[in-house]
Amino acid sequence: MDSTISSSASLSIPKFRCFDPTYAYSPTAANHRRSFSNFSPTFKSSSRVNMVDIENYERKIVTGDAGYVLEDVPHLSDYIPDLPVYFESNEVYACIVTCGGLCPGLNTVIREIVCGLHYMYGVNNVLGIEGGYRGFYARNTIPLTPKVVNDIHKRGGTILGTSRGGHDTSKIVDSIQDRGINQVYIIGGDGTQKGASVIFEEIRRRGLKVAVAGIPKTIDNDIPVIDKSFGFDTAVEEAQRAINAAHVESESFDNCIGVVKLMGRYSEGTGQDLLTECMHTMDQQDALGNKLLQDVDLQIY
Repeated sequence: MDSTISSSASLSIPKFRCFDPTYAYSPTAANHRRSFSNFSPTFKSSSRVNMVDIENYERKIVTGDAGYVLEDVPHLSDYIPDLPVYFESNEVYACIVTCGGLCPGLNTVIREIVCGLHYMYGVNNVLGIEGGYRGFYARNTIPLTPKVVNDIHKRGGTILGTSRGGHDTSKIVDSIQDRGINQVYIIGGDGTQKGASVIFEEIRRRGLKVAVAGIPKTIDNDIPVIDKSFGFDTAVEEAQRAINAAHVESESFDNCIGVVKLMGRYSEGTGQDLLTECMHTMDQQDALGNKLLQDVDLQIY
């Protein structure tokens, strides 16, 4: 099968289904030719999912005008059936919220969501929720467009602001329903993702057509299922700089001790768990429902 995309062909905005955006929107895609040798997928009926038989597949080739091979690695989306369309692009009203502690890369994630929705799916209505979960019912919102988020990846922190706690499921879902939001992107750590799960369950109980996407964020890399969260490597690099500086300082003077305070909920070796036991705070929790640990600095000084 041989297919060519004409330079005069108009590009229609794709719906929410699996596709190859790099091919659909590449500036030079109009001049590229994709060829498939002896490939005719057949679909096997299964009780759970349709599977593609690619036993006779020969490598896909993408060539340029001069005949050079530009790509020979297949995209899965080229060979699977179209996925069901749940949202028309012009009907999507999305929102993004950041919760919990700060993490390197938060603004980059916000930017990529906004630009991805706009350029890949034609979504123009994206709302930023200020100040974490409580921002759904207690704070202002920010309209997010590619122009607004154009250079936010160069800044630290989050342009939306963040906070701990404030998770009132009923108020949050009421706000989502009243605003007509149908896609919710929640960026946060394990406590935040537990809250996102509760929000989803309430949405499902009410029978609302709303998608909830949890984006894991943590400098501690302590979220199950995923291997590594964004921002973790940067946090480790910055920690190394601080530790090296403390080491140099302590070696340069007599009787000098360098103190490095470890961040993270259950940092190993700091004795926070022992402080917690002796100060009878084992049953106390913070705003996100995590076990409350004492500050080791108070004991050192």
